[in-house]
Amino acid sequence: MPPNPLPPVARRHPFVTEVHGERRVDDYHWLRNKGSRPVNSYLRAENAYTAAMMKPSQGLQDTLYREMLARIKETDVEVPYRDGGYFYYSRTRKGKQYRIFCRRQGSVEAPEQIVLDANKAAKGHKFYALGAFEVSPDGNLLAFSSDTTGFRQYTMQFKDLRTGRALSDRIEKVRSVAWASDNRTLFYVTEDEAKRAYRVYRHLLGSREDQLIYEETDARFSVSVSRSRSNEYLFLTSHSATASEVRSLRADAPQSTPSLILARAPEYEYYVDHGHGLFYIVTNDKGRNFRLVTSSVDDPSPSRWTQVIAHRDDVMLDGVEVFARHLVAHERKGGFPRLRVIRLADEGEHVIEMPEPVYSVGGGANMEFDTDVFRFHYDSYITPDSEYDYHLDSRERTLLKQREVKRYDPSKYRSELHYAVAHDGARIPISLVYRIDRRGNGPQPTLLYGYGAYGYSLDVDFSSTRLSLLDRGVIFACAHIRGGGEMGKRWHDEGRMLNKKNTFTDFVTCAEHLVREHYTEPSHLVIEGGSAGGLLMGGVTNLRPDLFRAVVAEVPFVDVINTMLDASLPLTTGEYEEWGNPNEKPHYDYMNSYSPYDNLAKGNYPLMLVETSLNDSQVMYWEPAKYVAKLRTLKTDLNALLLRVNMDAGHGGASGRYDYLKEIAFTYSFILGAVGIMR
Repeated sequence: MPPNPLPPVARRHPFVTEVHGERRVDDYHWLRNKGSRPVNSYLRAENAYTAAMMKPSQGLQDTLYREMLARIKETDVEVPYRDGGYFYYSRTRKGKQYRIFCRRQGSVEAPEQIVLDANKAAKGHKFYALGAFEVSPDGNLLAFSSDTTGFRQYTMQFKDLRTGRALSDRIEKVRSVAWASDNRTLFYVTEDEAKRAYRVYRHLLGSREDQLIYEETDARFSVSVSRSRSNEYLFLTSHSATASEVRSLRADAPQSTPSLILARAPEYEYYVDHGHGLFYIVTNDKGRNFRLVTSSVDDPSPSRWTQVIAHRDDVMLDGVEVFARHLVAHERKGGFPRLRVIRLADEGEHVIEMPEPVYSVGGGANMEFDTDVFRFHYDSYITPDSEYDYHLDSRERTLLKQREVKRYDPSKYRSELHYAVAHDGARIPISLVYRIDRRGNGPQPTLLYGYGAYGYSLDVDFSSTRLSLLDRGVIFACAHIRGGGEMGKRWHDEGRMLNKKNTFTDFVTCAEHLVREHYTEPSHLVIEGGSAGGLLMGGVTNLRPDLFRAVVAEVPFVDVINTMLDASLPLTTGEYEEWGNPNEKPHYDYMNSYSPYDNLAKGNYPLMLVETSLNDSQVMYWEPAKYVAKLRTLKTDLNALLLRVNMDAGHGGASGRYDYLKEIAFTYSFILGAVGIMR
């Protein structure tokens, strides 16, 4: 066999800065020069090296792709949902990368009208993603935004659905949008150069002069605009990681001035909906896990509030959906989501029962206010995505559709829930799934996934692509570590700011638990995480490189200090409340103790696949590129270190569904190869 090719060597060009009296030298700062010939040359060399190293797995990649494709129903139709006088749905066609958005007027049996064919809109682009998609209240006009680079910078356009004609109105850098009741006025949010959503404009169709009605001047805060399900109010919500502030505007009075509901205060969050002449306010004024109150729309001061749901130490209130006769509260208890129904007439309540102890559940397309039926999605490691209509009074449920997965027998798989005990006694949940007839008595190949940031919960969801791992004897496990939101706000607080290292040690504890319980062993343990989960991968690899056979770090946030010192980058200032502000010495010192890029050291490292995209707007491509370049100068082992750069996408990778499957097949072939499975 021919010898493996030599990896690229990035030139070293010291870039010196001084922070808090400490001299910092970054040899690979020059990789930030996006579009330059040296940078393009280096990235393409890395791609060529990765392709050469992965060439022996091409047969496995092809097999995996065919398997995953064979499981999905390529031509399919989603369940229609009602919004006003129309039933809306999307469908896919075999061979087409993107969805076709459709509707039928008055009845699901009426003739189909194509609202937007994303395949036609994407023609000529290597990447295409929809952002906003809002139909005017009378159903005549569509406002939609799209991104054709992956940088998540969206351009808004308008379409007359009566004629199919595109309107001349075109607005750049748009985030959220909401229609007023007159069907002519639209409110939209634009972003600044750091991609912070900061201005709200009023747009009258056909007008070239839009009115600025609000500007968020605090760089920690972003602003969004939304419309209540009651269709009576628009809300302008400014929020940081730890505080919020809401302004209201009657939807039938779009020329009026938004009214402030409650002024912002440190560590004070609240979010507002409307119904029955009341504001429904989810607030953390009595505790970190939130409670629900109502207020008059004329006087929303706290002294006039009426409590509906009290704060509970063991239950996180994630949000509330308001309907004409019911409330549906989205809660989380013991690590899992649940839905609580409250009948407004008599305050009777119940929790919607779920068939499995380990599952995921969330609301569906519930656009109508005056309804007694709630649509929700349910799935688990074993059960494919299932869409239900639930009668809020009779508690009857109707299965509308379960995602068809071809050649799948759920009886062959089993899920389990474990707890690992952290250094301070915290019990860290680990959910896992495996194929029963592939489960032996001893250790076997295992993929351990983690995230642990922003209070984001990793729910137990179904994946048809994951079956290609399970069917080859791989156990899939998920570490629900601190920094996430599985156990409420406390869980998040214990893994952010000056507690961030709990995230890393929790993950190591989960890995050690799986080894100790003989599910796997270090030589067969692969770990994976993306974005902030990529930071996790870098942190635990530095902490315990001996514990893992291989690491997959996707769009990894690994250059923590340099990024958080650069306020011109997207997300930086707004995330001081997640990671800390390195301009403050205590936070700088703490970050410096765990930042993966800054803590690389000479020694042995596992096999590593680092994946990024050139147009990523959340974690710039140069972070993983710099990380790989530096690690190559320090690692003393012969394990492969691969960097793969998608030159035509952003943070989420490829946008087309077939292209996305090919990316997964590539990553899975690396994972399987690392544990000796080659077919």
